[in-house]
Amino acid sequence: MTATTLPSLAIARRLPNLWDLVAVVVVFGALIGGLHVAQGTLVPIDTPGATEVSLDPSHLPEYAVRTTLRMFAALFASLLFTFTYGTAAAKSRRLGLVLVPVLDILQSVPILGFLTFTVVFFMRLFPGNVLGLEFAAIFAIFTSQAWNMAFSLYQSLRTVPADLAEASVSFHLTAWQRFWRLEVPFAVPGLVWNTMMSMSGGWFFVVASEAVSVGDNTWKLPGIGSYVAMALEQRDIAAVLYAILAMLVVILLYDQLLFRPLVAWSARFRFETTASSTASDPWMLRLLRRTRLLALGGHTVGRTLSAVGGMRLSFGLPRSATRLSPGKSRAVDVLCLVVLALAVGWAVWRLTSFAATELTWADLGQALLLGLITLVRVAVLMVLASLIWVPIGVWLGLRPVWARRAQPVAQFLAAFPANLLFPPFVLFIVHFQLDPDIWLTPLMVLGTQWYILFNVVAGAAAFPGDLREAATNFRIGGLLWWRKVMVPGIFTYYVTGAITASGGSWNAAIVAEVASWGDTKLTAHGLGAYIAAATDKGDMPRVVLGVAVMSAFVILFNRLLWHPLYAYAQRRLTLT
Repeated sequence: MTATTLPSLAIARRLPNLWDLVAVVVVFGALIGGLHVAQGTLVPIDTPGATEVSLDPSHLPEYAVRTTLRMFAALFASLLFTFTYGTAAAKSRRLGLVLVPVLDILQSVPILGFLTFTVVFFMRLFPGNVLGLEFAAIFAIFTSQAWNMAFSLYQSLRTVPADLAEASVSFHLTAWQRFWRLEVPFAVPGLVWNTMMSMSGGWFFVVASEAVSVGDNTWKLPGIGSYVAMALEQRDIAAVLYAILAMLVVILLYDQLLFRPLVAWSARFRFETTASSTASDPWMLRLLRRTRLLALGGHTVGRTLSAVGGMRLSFGLPRSATRLSPGKSRAVDVLCLVVLALAVGWAVWRLTSFAATELTWADLGQALLLGLITLVRVAVLMVLASLIWVPIGVWLGLRPVWARRAQPVAQFLAAFPANLLFPPFVLFIVHFQLDPDIWLTPLMVLGTQWYILFNVVAGAAAFPGDLREAATNFRIGGLLWWRKVMVPGIFTYYVTGAITASGGSWNAAIVAEVASWGDTKLTAHGLGAYIAAATDKGDMPRVVLGVAVMSAFVILFNRLLWHPLYAYAQRRLTLT
């Protein structure tokens, strides 16, 4: 080989190939299709067809694209929220005193509560335009995605192994370099799995988010959620089956094209010092690696991000300049807590003043009693879901091949709206004359139990292979293996999943405690049914009361159970 042939070979390796052509056609086809469908968001509300939904299955591809675009827009906003809010809560102890309780409050507010108070704001931003409705729907989906992802990043940043933190100090990394070269890579596996769960969680609430109401006016945005709602109203079984098929196709597509490559890519950031068995790369990742232009562009972007993450940036004053004496530090902590207490007190006073015009102490007592009933349901469901999904999640997480096979199935089941199960549940309960207070309860956990599964899978997948080998060499098995090896390794992941699963179950109570099929309507006693009934009647004082009581129960549940367990896991069970 002569010297003149070397440059020509290098140029040939950079020329586009057949795989580049296929990738470019797919990417541009998706962009053109998305832009074509998105044109419907920039028209006035009174435009014919702008807020109309048809059960003709030929419209389902367009509805599927519009719903998927809303969900990815909400997912992008959730990622921005996660890397700002979650990072601030984890990196600053004093900010964490405020931000973590606020996150508990935000997680506890039902999606109907957000819709009630935010729709008017977005409608005023874009008066008379469908874009205002779209932003309201995207924000509602955002509220079903962001909290889980923020908790995941917060958990990872707070549980970085001590030896890795000490290594970053030994290498004199700045806070910027430590964040991008140590903490974010450590958080990536768990964040990817929680991102998948958040995407599925958005599907679970898409039926409520695509029906936007202001006063006596209700608009249904074209999408799979509004299609499902209309099919249930008209008792059209065929349309329900078409919607399920459309959901399955969409979930399989973004699983194959996005999440499966992301999971395979995130495996490179596992914290371990020994080689472990991993599944083969998915076809999409292999296809991207066979391209030339796209691979070159990816390498260029990767090198650019690596250079930015490696910059020796420093923010704020040196630690010696910001370190306070113990007395002053405690004073600042007390001041932060006082400010938080004053803000909460002001909010409670405003809510009380608003509701007191039409409500009595008897109404408060009724809401608290119904909240206790829903609390019992949530507690029982969390215990059952943990007993079922923790062993399954560990088994899948330790076997990457099986985890990849189960991934699309779990995403579809997590995304499956509980509304679609109302017909068989209602017919089953009516036919056998069963108690709705008991038999409607499983609907609460259908979409939220997967938070536990996905987080446990992420924790088991990130479990260091050298610790597994050590346990095998010492012949640790059975119950001792669970108590001393696996439970400590996945416990922070489990608590993160349990926090979001319990909060999601409270929100799902609004949907699950009232089930209808045509003219048949079943109602269980609980706070969710109370809020749903008040929302249907437009009774804002009782909506506010129900949302406030639900938020109080969720916060107390988190503060008295999950956060102490989380603190214990950080102190005693974090891998070092």
